[in-house]
Amino acid sequence: MIKLSPCAETIFTDLSFLERIDKFAGIGFSAFEFWGWRNKDIDGMLKKMDKNKIVVSSVGVDPWAVLVQDGQKDAFLKSIEESVAAAHKMNVKRLIVTTGNELQGVPREAQHENIVKYLKAATPIAEKEGVTLVLEPLNILVNHKGYYLSTSAEGFQIIREVGSKNVKLLYDIYHQQITEGNIIQNITQNVDLIGHFHSADVPGRHEFGTGELNYRNIIQRIKETGYNGYIGLEFIPLKPSGEALKNILEIMNGVCD
Repeated sequence: MIKLSPCAETIFTDLSFLERIDKFAGIGFSAFEFWGWRNKDIDGMLKKMDKNKIVVSSVGVDPWAVLVQDGQKDAFLKSIEESVAAAHKMNVKRLIVTTGNELQGVPREAQHENIVKYLKAATPIAEKEGVTLVLEPLNILVNHKGYYLSTSAEGFQIIREVGSKNVKLLYDIYHQQITEGNIIQNITQNVDLIGHFHSADVPGRHEFGTGELNYRNIIQRIKETGYNGYIGLEFIPLKPSGEALKNILEIMNGVCD
């Protein structure tokens, strides 16, 4: 069964981080996610997770590395190793990786090759430690001007070139709707290369039902592929956070947890 995973970085931001965990569990979610782990009270989080019987679905590699740039292998592997150690404490199996911004004056082919090279270098760690690195394309039209990896096509190509079941794509439906659309076809034709999803409506990056995306239909089609992982709710609420999350559960009733 597909499970929904609210992002603690964007929802209930009027509360402390640990209080957000209580809220997610109280509404009925069995998982949540967040970005960087270094500024978090992991011990406090573990207590909240145990109390609420809730897990972390994904966390970002921290610090972010610049994978497009030469000479970043050692820094990237150090970040991977430290992030994997933190992930093990929280029993997290998915680590989010980003590419960094496109380098001006450097051929895109060279930057693409660096990304593949560094991910291949990290693959033995991921395979040994039983985690999956998920590489995230982002849109450059609205939110992340200058970011290197925006299209799912190049993202999927990178994953194919790396060639490990422990390195997959994070398909962010919000970002890809802005970048290219064709959401259902791109997902269903490449679902074997996808390790995690993010979601928000377009425009505005708000909760389901505020924009142009039919999330009940999209996620039903994802479900039909056999994907049974998490879909992160990485939106900025228009309504109060609790109301926005409850509305999403109503929209998705019968499709996912």
